[in-house]
Amino acid sequence: MTSGDDDPLFKSAWIAATEPVPRHPLAPRGERYAAMDVPELAAQWRRIQHFGLRERIPDVFEAEQYFDHLPHEEPRRALALVLEVLRAETDRSVRMQLNDRLMTALVHRHGDALVDEIEAAAGESADFRWLLGGVCFWAEGRTRARLEAIADAAAWDADHDEARRPAVPIDFRNLTIDELARVWIEQKSKPAKDCDDNWYALMDHEHDLAAGDPEKLVDLALAVLKIESDPNVLGLFAAGPLENAVGHATIDRMEREAADNPAFVAMLGGMYYFSEPDDIKARLDAIFERAGRGA
Repeated sequence: MTSGDDDPLFKSAWIAATEPVPRHPLAPRGERYAAMDVPELAAQWRRIQHFGLRERIPDVFEAEQYFDHLPHEEPRRALALVLEVLRAETDRSVRMQLNDRLMTALVHRHGDALVDEIEAAAGESADFRWLLGGVCFWAEGRTRARLEAIADAAAWDADHDEARRPAVPIDFRNLTIDELARVWIEQKSKPAKDCDDNWYALMDHEHDLAAGDPEKLVDLALAVLKIESDPNVLGLFAAGPLENAVGHATIDRMEREAADNPAFVAMLGGMYYFSEPDDIKARLDAIFERAGRGA
């Protein structure tokens, strides 16, 4: 199953499903997606599933924002989109992304209103019954019981488990820092549809380092900077591993590295550190002041 409190993608789906409206305002250019018919809209949704972190240019971000809003604001159009994607798309990994955000919001927030339509569509589509197998538990009460009765959870779970199984499991603990930097970039740059258990294991390894050896995350930041310049990738590292490494155990090292490494200072600037203790905030602020920029 895809549910679980320790599953970061589950948490992302939970936010998408339970927030009344996604936090980001709808970009003005989202109007062009609103004007598309459903087959064209489905083609756009399918297209962006192949894009990873490096490809998240403004046009892609705007499309993602539109699709995040869609199940909240136009649930029946979102349902039509789901059914069209299932009709037109043959790549299972792309199809499975329908349950990442679109279907979770539809079932959780609009399941009661849409249950008759969902049942009717499921009666005509084995693919839709398969898809429901991964989201029926988002509904509540009688609606959940009705969806569970038609969902093919066994088929979904089998495909989900297969998709998560990596061809070659990676033992992150035994990688050198340079190897870990290359693998981190590779894993984090993937499209979401291609993330497997190696991606999850890497997140666990990051958490272990943050808790037990945060200075190694500073080493990793420097190794990443040697081989990567993409702002999306560096921004993700700053907002994740590097931000998690900030503290009394690492601030001396961060100050030393920042003294003659403008790229490291720029990466530090991608962190949110305003909830840190006052002395840590002051020392980070001083790094940016010495570098001639504000925090």
